Order: sequence, then C-alpha cells, then structure tokens
Amino acid sequence: MLTRDNGIEARWLAVDSLEEAFVISPDILLARFTRHAPKLAATACRRALDDAHVSAREIDAVVVSTCTGYLCPALSGYVIEQLGLRADVQAYDLVGQGCAAAVPNWRIAETLVAARRAQHVLSVCVEVSSAAMYLDNDPGVLISACLFGDGAGATVLSQSPHPSNRRVEWKTAGSLTVPSEREALRFEHRCGLLRNVLTRRVPQLAADAAQKVMHGVLSPIGLGKHDIQTWIWHAGGRDVLNALRERMELEPADLSHSAATLREYGNLSSAFLCFVLRAALDAKARGGLWWMSSFGAGFSCHGALLEVA
Repeated sequence: MLTRDNGIEARWLAVDSLEEAFVISPDILLARFTRHAPKLAATACRRALDDAHVSAREIDAVVVSTCTGYLCPALSGYVIEQLGLRADVQAYDLVGQGCAAAVPNWRIAETLVAARRAQHVLSVCVEVSSAAMYLDNDPGVLISACLFGDGAGATVLSQSPHPSNRRVEWKTAGSLTVPSEREALRFEHRCGLLRNVLTRRVPQLAADAAQKVMHGVLSPIGLGKHDIQTWIWHAGGRDVLNALRERMELEPADLSHSAATLREYGNLSSAFLCFVLRAALDAKARGGLWWMSSFGAGFSCHGALLEVA
C-alpha cells in the first residue's frame, strides 16, 4: 500500500497543499466539508445538466448522497441555491450509506421518474474524504488514508432523454444488507472525528455480496453473467477488484473501467460508480445489458441492470 503497489497512481483532494490534508481537528474538517462539498456537487451537477440538455429550471427533484460530512440544513439546499433550481423542487438527502450510496440514490430517482412524480431528477454523490481524515497506527486506518480521494458525480434521470444522447435505460435492481457484518466496514466517532474502520474481510464480503445480488436480480428474469456486455463495478481497492474477478469468474477486461478509475482517482466512495459509468460511456463500450454494483458500510451491496443502446 505505502509503496504504491495498490492500483492507485493519483488522487485528488480539495486542499490547497498536501500539508493541509494533515491538519486535523473537528472544526477544520467540518469547515473543509462545508466549503468544498457544495462546490464539488454543484460543479458535477452543471456538467450533468449540460450533458443531458436539461436546464436547471426543468429539474423536479434532487437526490444527494454523502457520508464524509454532515450539514443541517442539508447539502440539497446548497445545490438548489448554487444551481438556481426551482423553490418547489423535491429535495432528498441520503447519509450514512458509505461507498454503496450511488445505486440506492439512483433507485430513488428512478422511482420518482417511473411513478411520474418527476420529469427530470438530478442525482449527485459527493464525498470530501479529506474532511474525514483520521490517523493512528491501526492498519485499517492507514490503508484508508492511502485509498480515498475527493470528488462528486452527478446524473440526470429523465422520462424522455434527449435524442442526441446515448440511451441508458434503467431495467431493474436489487439490494442486500448484512447487519451482522456491520463492524467490518464503517465510520465511528472518536475525539470528535470520523474514524474509518476497514478490516481484512472486506474484499471477500464484497465479492460474496455482489454475487448474491447479481444472481438474485438476474435469475428470476432468465438472465445470467453471460448476458452482460459491460461491467460497472465499485472498486474499494485493488484487492476488492481481485476478489470480484475471482468470485465472478471475470476477465481483467471486465473490470478495466473500474481499475482505470481507481488508478486515476483512488476510491471516491459513493461518487466512484458515477466515474466508472462515465468512463464506460466515454470509451463507447459495447451496448446491450450492463451490470453495475456498489457496496459499502452496513455491510450492504446493491446492483442494477441497465440497457444501453
């Protein structure tokens, strides 16, 4: 890990200097989250709106996920303010789901669209991991300090997407929560700070849960692994990707978009899956059925089936 043999070559942090990242106190970290989380979220949302050819005033609902800081009033209000969304927009804030949050976020957005409660829903995952920094001699804490980066990803889910965009259709999804494994991966509070608990069991837990969720979603509709053209995996780290590849009997190319994102950005927690999906679309990955999966604190795992034309 410390000699860079970890699948990560670069990370991005919302600090002015590397030294600043190691200035750690409750007030400083809260100020870092308060300053940077709204900016990162708004920047990602503007790019998503531009890509979707949707104006801010057309957004009917916004769903925001984060786990690296807490604000009240919540982040959604800052996003509404910075983007100039309508005052009557539906706003939902999801906290405490860790790295797994992207798929639950999109499931809420998709439900609003499918129920015709919203024409366009803005979904954003934003994490300022440098605002959740904690250092001690615990191996899990040290590994966490070497894994996580800052970033935000956003998407627009619409009843009628713009015809110039590649069509990405949400088909179905599933989830799994194993409370008995809660202590394997979580945040705890210590001395007024968020301290990440990361154990050696996580790669195997992730692989086991990912397989169960995928089988639970695909088998009832007569589909299997062989029907999937492109894979969108959350990458907790190199060992997690290796465990997924072995358990799911995948080829290295099946995890290429996740591995490339991990290499360039590190683990972005809930935002990571947004980056992988963007990478696959930018690479013009083969159309058909795509499978994406996220996992994290809880211990929880989520998966969704997409059809991409």
